[in-house]
Amino acid sequence: MTEAVVVGSGPNGLAAALTLAAAGVRVRVLEAAPLIGGGTRSGDYTDTGVVHDECSMAHPLALDTAFSRSVDLQRYGLNWEWPEIQYSHPLDGGRGVGVYRSVERTVAGLGSAGPAWRRVFGSVSDRFADIATDFTRPLLHVPDHPIKLARFGALAALPATVLARVFGTEEAQALFGGVAAHAFRPLGTPMSSAIGLALGSAAHTYGWPVARGGSGAITRAMAAAVVDLGGTIETGVHVTSLSELDAPDIVMLDTSPAAAARIAGDRMPARISRAYRHYRHGPAAYQVNYAVRDGIPWADQLSRSAGTVHVGGAFADVVAAERDVHRGVMPARPFVLVGQQYLADPTRSNYDIHPIDAYAHVPANWSGDAGAAITAQIERFAPGFSDRIVATRIRSVARIESDNENFVGGDITTGANTPWRLVFRPRFALDPYATGIDGVYLCSAATPPGAGAHGMCGHNAARSALGALTTSDVAM
Repeated sequence: MTEAVVVGSGPNGLAAALTLAAAGVRVRVLEAAPLIGGGTRSGDYTDTGVVHDECSMAHPLALDTAFSRSVDLQRYGLNWEWPEIQYSHPLDGGRGVGVYRSVERTVAGLGSAGPAWRRVFGSVSDRFADIATDFTRPLLHVPDHPIKLARFGALAALPATVLARVFGTEEAQALFGGVAAHAFRPLGTPMSSAIGLALGSAAHTYGWPVARGGSGAITRAMAAAVVDLGGTIETGVHVTSLSELDAPDIVMLDTSPAAAARIAGDRMPARISRAYRHYRHGPAAYQVNYAVRDGIPWADQLSRSAGTVHVGGAFADVVAAERDVHRGVMPARPFVLVGQQYLADPTRSNYDIHPIDAYAHVPANWSGDAGAAITAQIERFAPGFSDRIVATRIRSVARIESDNENFVGGDITTGANTPWRLVFRPRFALDPYATGIDGVYLCSAATPPGAGAHGMCGHNAARSALGALTTSDVAM
């Protein structure tokens, strides 16, 4: 029987393991940390019975993918829940706007900017399932839906500052700016609209669901499926060299490119090793988990029903904050993402004590303390918030990296979303998962389609590995 070792148990490592195991490969997953899951772990980090997500919070791109269709994770305990409002953006003076799964309901709340929102997001959302089929694969392929992808690409290629002008009003521009800022990129650069356009369209097509019981439920379901298919999972195993793996037929590396180069050593061609070692990472995240009595008292009523709240003020303020972060300057008022997953999944709360997961965009490798700035930004739009805080847990940039080696310099997206990297990651290659070593593949979020708990990086890499084998190699 063909044997595979998967190094790393994040969502992509587990997706790779599942894809291989389903094809009849004997799979062994090795995880250096005491717990599996990578960016999809959860726990009561602040107060007993209050469940927080360690990294990934909402999962707009995890539904209806090639990977999700390949395995019934609901059978293994994974269930999705949705908030009433998928994401919101509060503004000064108690104003705010929000996105519903319904395009028309969203448009109704945007006043004069509604028709423009319908033209942009309505048209993309109508075709998003087909578009996503193409952009969740490597860009160098013959698209299944070339015209739809080309129309999406024409908008995605624009700087967010240009596309935002279409929306006209301060409220709608801020709403777009908040979702575009997920790119961790200056919003005036080419293709900085791409991630915002994708995530915003996904909100209307699939919503921004959360996993019941915490994002760790995704890990538990995937791990159970791996074991059910005959695979094994081991923790506390830190792989430093391919020579430690007893020469399996397939090796999947759910690691950063630089770590893959170190593990491969001299077996990796010099040009690929050089590309991996020089792979560019993006800005960092700084996280605060709050246990909050009665939730956040947002002045904007819509934000009280939103699963995710983008806290950054006006569009120009978000643009300035992201520009500073990219330049290595910590903004006084950083852009902050606030997760209120308990609104969709009340099982995460302990009576009236609710989990709030917030993180700010900060410069890469930043060594300062952003806790007070994050709290102040939330307080700015929710007066009285500080008085409701019961407990907190802070994860600095250094702590985020130490908790997950793939998050180099605190980069939770595993790579800078530059125009080049959005198209070619981790390097220019016909097969972006191949490492130049027969049977060895990179399957982390440094590969297409990038960050998220969708598992498509691992699934695609595993399909690449299986394609290099003959039928007899797999089924013996």
